This record gives sequence, structure tokens and C-alpha cells, in this order.
Amino acid sequence: MIKVLDGIRVLDLGSYITAPYAAMLLAEMGAEVIKVERPGAGDPFRFHTSTSNSPFFLAYNRNKRGLTLDYTQPDGIEVLRLLVQKADVLVINVRPGVENKLGIGAAQLQALNPRLIYCSITGYGADGPYAKRPAYDGVGQALSGLLSRFHQTDDPRIAGPAMADSLTGIFACLGVLGALHERSHTGKGRKVEVNMIEAAMAFLVEPLAHYLILGEDQPFYFRGAASQAYILRCRDGKRIGLHMSSPDKFWQGLAKAVGRPDLLTRYATREAKVEHYEEIGRELAAVFATKDRDEWISLLEANDVPFAAEHLLAELEDDPQVRHLGTFNKVEHPVHGTVRGVNRPVRFDGDNNSGFLPPPAMGEHSDEILGELGLDGQRIGELRSRKII
Repeated sequence: MIKVLDGIRVLDLGSYITAPYAAMLLAEMGAEVIKVERPGAGDPFRFHTSTSNSPFFLAYNRNKRGLTLDYTQPDGIEVLRLLVQKADVLVINVRPGVENKLGIGAAQLQALNPRLIYCSITGYGADGPYAKRPAYDGVGQALSGLLSRFHQTDDPRIAGPAMADSLTGIFACLGVLGALHERSHTGKGRKVEVNMIEAAMAFLVEPLAHYLILGEDQPFYFRGAASQAYILRCRDGKRIGLHMSSPDKFWQGLAKAVGRPDLLTRYATREAKVEHYEEIGRELAAVFATKDRDEWISLLEANDVPFAAEHLLAELEDDPQVRHLGTFNKVEHPVHGTVRGVNRPVRFDGDNNSGFLPPPAMGEHSDEILGELGLDGQRIGELRSRKII
């Protein structure tokens, strides 16, 4: 397996999603990640279901070793400092100021290890009127404007994955990689700061550019109209997505596939297609309702139309292209059994394998990690008896 970050050690002091996800992305590129959790409490995501095999925890903690350590206690902070001295990166997500009170702020730890890259993830930033507020994914989506691009009704429910959290983790990973590159020249670490609001806003490239340049909100379905994208239900109830884009050849292929050459004359220009987006959508919906999805797939593929079946998650592993790519992996855990996941989306010389380790049980590798720091069995036993580990 190709590990481009082999030799990089990361301390993950995070919980929930943002910091653990950033650390996991580094792990999937080959970094050694140690997940540090306080005894008893642990990462709350471990306990989000009635079983110890919580998919919430397993999702964001692959390829890590687990250490329990109460770094709020003097002996615990002493051990953490030993870890920091041998670490390259530390990732943490707490409200601003908490890390300094615990004695694990950037300045405090970089004094021990000037090469340390300290990645601080917050909800709103290090300071400002909202800095002390609690922040979770729904809050980040709402304040950043991201949610407004996916939600337009009075339905109080929020659908979809934790986008603001995940985006924050991705940007944190990018920041760490940039700092690691710089350190290879300077020998000095950096404090990398990422907050959920700016991360989610950075994702809104097109809508924000539209507003900043034209001074108006982008209409809700503007993107779909501009790219001529549709999601259509077929006769068997399954759906299919189209993205016609700009080249006229795709519309010619679609008109042939659906037997509607009149679409090319009635909506002859791109501007006409954009203007009549909703009308075209209704017409295509009526057409696609006349055949099952597999029939449409054959016709669309034969005519070189940009399309895809809308998969349910349960259908992904059986998709021929996903299967060909080898996207899914399996690792064996001594407690949880087979843990399935997906390989990293980045390939290095064709290699995307990233199923190195299953998510750790809480404190699973404590003795192993402490032994590497030079602590003997007696000292480890003392720490355990006093519930420091």
C-alpha cells in the first residue's frame, strides 16, 4: 500500500466529526494517527447508538490507534507532552480558550516541539461575537448560507449528510498538508486554524460569486437551469439524472434517445433551454415515466447522453463502475468483526488502498503507545490504577 504520509505522526484530540475526519483523511494517506480519548467519557460518537459498534464513530475513525488519557490531570498532561514531543501534527476541536485552560494550547505545546503543526478547529473562529457559542453541523449550514441552497420550504427537518462538519474536516486536512510542506523547508510548525462557517462558505463558490458580482441572490434552481440538469422518475419508480451541459451534441443525443426531435427546434438555443427549464423538466418527466430505468439507460448510453442512475446507498456496491474501481474495503476488528468502509478517493500511482486499520476500541492501543514512549509496565499500571489511562 502506498502511504505518502508515512512517518508523519498525528495526535487526534478531537470528537464528533471535524477534527476526527481531518485526522482520518491524513491517516488514509499513510500518517500514523493516535486517537486520544479521556477514560470513561471517550468520543461521544462512540455512544450515539445502542450498541458499541456505532456507525457514527466507525465512519470517522478508521486507520487510527486508540489511547485513553486523562490529560486534565498532571500525570496525564505529562504523558501528553511526551506524545507531543514526538508528534508532527495535533488536531483538536474545542471552543476557543478551552485548550489554553487545559494547558494544551498551540503556544504551550509548540514550546515543547517547535516543529509541531497545531490544527485548531472551531465553530466560528478564535474570537468575535459568536466565538463562545456551541456549534454543530446544522448551525454551520444555517449561518454560512449553505442550508439556504438546499432548503426552501417550511419543513423544519434537515436532510442529507453532515456537510458543514465534513467540509471543515477536509479544509483542515488541506491546511495541515500545506503546513507540512512548508515545514519541510523551514523546519518550523504552524498553527492552522479552520472554522466551520468559513469552510462552509468556501464551498459556496458559485452562489457567492453570483451575489458578490451581481449583487443579487442566485435563484434557487439557477444551477440546474444553467447546466440543464434534471432528475427524472421512470415507470418503475426508479430515478435517473441528466446533466446536459452546454455542447449541443448532448441535446441532439437526448432528442434521439427519447424520440422527441421537436425539442431541438422548440428550444433551439442554450438561452431558450435555460429560460424554459421548468417547462422542459415537465415534458421530460412525462416522457421518462413511459419506460423503466434500465430501458432508458440503454437508450441514453447508445446516444452518448450524460446520465446516471440515481443510486440508493444499498445499490452502490453492485454498480459495475464502483466495483471496477475497488472503492470499498474490509478490515477485521477483534471486537466488532468485519468493518467495511471506502478507500481514499485520491490515488497515488493508481493505488487507492487505505484500509490499514479498523477504528480502535477505546484505549485499545494504550499499552503499546505508552511503551513506545519509554514507560515501563509498572508505570503504565500505576497510571491505569489511578484512571489516568
